[in-house]
Amino acid sequence: MKKNKLELKKLRFNIDKVDAKIVHLLNQRASTVLKVKVYKNEGSLQFYAPHREMEVYRKVSNLNHGPFPTEALKAVFREIMSGSLALETKLKIAYFGPQGSNTHIGAVQKFGNSSAFVAVPTIKDVFQEVERGRADYGVVPVENSTEGIVNQPLDLFVDSDLKICSEISVPISYMLMSLSGNKENVKVIFSHPQALAQTRMWLETHLPGIKTSEVANTAKAAQLAASNKKAAAIASELAAKLYGLRSIANRIEDLSDNRTRFLIIGKTQAEPTGQDKTSIMVSIKDRVGALFSILHPFEKQGISLTGIESRPSRKKVWDYYFFIDFLGHVSDPKAQKALSEIEKAALTVKVLGSYPRGEI
Repeated sequence: MKKNKLELKKLRFNIDKVDAKIVHLLNQRASTVLKVKVYKNEGSLQFYAPHREMEVYRKVSNLNHGPFPTEALKAVFREIMSGSLALETKLKIAYFGPQGSNTHIGAVQKFGNSSAFVAVPTIKDVFQEVERGRADYGVVPVENSTEGIVNQPLDLFVDSDLKICSEISVPISYMLMSLSGNKENVKVIFSHPQALAQTRMWLETHLPGIKTSEVANTAKAAQLAASNKKAAAIASELAAKLYGLRSIANRIEDLSDNRTRFLIIGKTQAEPTGQDKTSIMVSIKDRVGALFSILHPFEKQGISLTGIESRPSRKKVWDYYFFIDFLGHVSDPKAQKALSEIEKAALTVKVLGSYPRGEI
């Protein structure tokens, strides 16, 4: 037993030495970041660079040979980059709130805890905060792997000059929570309509007949459950911590691989990374074969489409905009050729942004 304690003491001493080296290297990195800040200020360059962020993640992933998990390593570097960026400038990030919502989780996973986060009540408010310069970037949900497209951000891009700068795909996990953590006390369950839809089968199996009530977002559901002993909420683990709720059941989503894609919106175009996605908005002429005429150029150039959605223009009956996502950067020669051909066949073509592809 005494020998084991001595060995454990040695191992912990070695860990302490490594920790000291890590702290030294982090401060050495921070000193270099401060020098970079000078060049960015002189050149009026953007402090947040999505292409550089992607490059760092790619390099550290390739360097990692274990046993430290690559995903954990990327999470560590997310906070390193967040802290380093805060030395250059404190980014202000607007998100569709309140605190504890899935969009809040996506914003923190993208920008790290050293940024300043501002919750706003609607997706439209996120756009306005960035447009008016009160926030540097905004985070909005655009698609869920179970429930599909969130339409409002697409509609707002019609009249907005903001660009999609980046994206992030976040695994969504739901917890059933209440003040007591006791299932027998639950008489009503609050949550967002999508969260209720994504947990419908679980609820029917484990809480049949219990009333459900739709609210604006999952964080609001947690707030309501925190003020009602007979209520429960379906929300995130973060919401449970923020509003002092106890878990009744974890991971109650019907599909285990449930993800939401969030867009990062800002005023600048991201530089190419070699693993990019481009989003465009197209208004087509009302004629036979119009849709084919805007899709065929992608096939000709060998460009893969990752999504296409239609939305009514709200300006004329049966008039639609098409939102198209494709692989590649708008500066790629093949993309340039395809867009040139599409512009001849369409009424309008608007590039919403080229940005690093979010990892899944």
